[in-house]
Amino acid sequence: MDWFSAPGYWLSRLVFQRALAAVYLVAFLSAALQFRALLGERGMLPIPRFTARVRFRRAPSLFQLHYSDRFFAACAWAGCAVSVALLAGADSALPLWAGILLWLVPWALYLSIVNVGQTWYAFGWESLLLETGFLAAFLGNGEVAPPVVVLFLLRWILFRVEFGAGLIKLRGDPCWRDLTCLYYHHETQPMPGPLSWFFHRLPRPLHRAEAAANHVTQLVVPVLLFTPQPVASAAAALMIVTQLWLVLSGNFSWLNWITIVLALSALWLPGSVPSVRPAPLWFEVLVLAVTALLLFLSYRPVVNMVSRRQIMNRSFDPLHLVNTYGAFGSVSRVRYEVVVEGTLDGSPREDSDWREYAFRGKPGDPRRWPRQFAPYHLRLDWLMWFAALSPGYAGEWFGGLVERLLENDRDTLRLLRRSPFPPDTPPRYVRARLFRYRYTTLREWRETGACWERTYVREYLPPTRLAGAVHRSG
Repeated sequence: MDWFSAPGYWLSRLVFQRALAAVYLVAFLSAALQFRALLGERGMLPIPRFTARVRFRRAPSLFQLHYSDRFFAACAWAGCAVSVALLAGADSALPLWAGILLWLVPWALYLSIVNVGQTWYAFGWESLLLETGFLAAFLGNGEVAPPVVVLFLLRWILFRVEFGAGLIKLRGDPCWRDLTCLYYHHETQPMPGPLSWFFHRLPRPLHRAEAAANHVTQLVVPVLLFTPQPVASAAAALMIVTQLWLVLSGNFSWLNWITIVLALSALWLPGSVPSVRPAPLWFEVLVLAVTALLLFLSYRPVVNMVSRRQIMNRSFDPLHLVNTYGAFGSVSRVRYEVVVEGTLDGSPREDSDWREYAFRGKPGDPRRWPRQFAPYHLRLDWLMWFAALSPGYAGEWFGGLVERLLENDRDTLRLLRRSPFPPDTPPRYVRARLFRYRYTTLREWRETGACWERTYVREYLPPTRLAGAVHRSG
């Protein structure tokens, strides 16, 4: 079938697949380095406890069949290894069928992690990586030209990511309609980056222009993805530029990067087209069958997208094949942070020697400038942002965090930038307090060197100790 293949997109496919492999690598690395404290046998939300109450049908995962910390680590590091192999082009050195299977390996491994990841993996970019990764397996390798229908489905994902986010904004917070959301967003976003302070200090007319441009990019430009070239490439390029702007303004894990990867698949990149053989019949049948399945599964995401009660970041099937996306339907006006502290004092008082735990990414010390971590995902730091919005967001895991801090748990402390206590001297008490944070003005920054100013709001968790704990005298 001549219409089945698009030889002119062979370079686009190459760039897309290698970039996707890089995102996979970051995702598996994040899982390998953080899982023990979050999901391990002694973690805050242990996987064995989850699999004991949730059936395989609802959450398909290798870890439903067997779990141990060693097995999880082996799967995560195996995902890293396969991602590196794909990044190096191993799929092109294999027969077509083997290349497909190789691409399905990281998808199956990461699906196994996400489906038991609970709150720690309840982010839209997890499903977005899985949906994109599954489809990438059917783009083929160097033996055949990229299938037209798969390229179309990749644009369909990109359309839903952008258009869904645009609709949720128009239906959500009024500040998106009056173009004032960016007066607050750079200060209140989950994890500011090193340039976020400067973005926040841009003139307000420019913030309004940013918000208006966002509506155009998310509600008008995505439609142009389905127009002939070079218009489709121009639309994709504009999306890439806007995503890079978001990369500079904050830390959003790999959300922006996976969106850029999707946009790369829509670019028509000039270059000599290598000779390829016609796609075998079994490959054509397989691709068309997968296309039919994904179009059928798209019904519920489309209904959700056009609904007045649109929801964000939801998967409608346990394999995360077709999902709904969206971000920042509402924007906080005020930033709150939970500050966690410990003391060695036997009788905790307000004037005790309370020492603050330093997190890697979330704001803490007002003088510490935010760092760039994305596309790497600091899962605990992100959840701490939600915890500051409402204690209900932290009900499942915050008590476990405090307990492990009281134990000086090594794996938990590795998630932090710094513990104020030596490894062999755990605190006697841990408490948490809620502060309001705001960016300093230019004058305040010059005078104090601090990018944040914080004000105490209330007690978040009273001084807490381990039940029956015996501590050395100070």
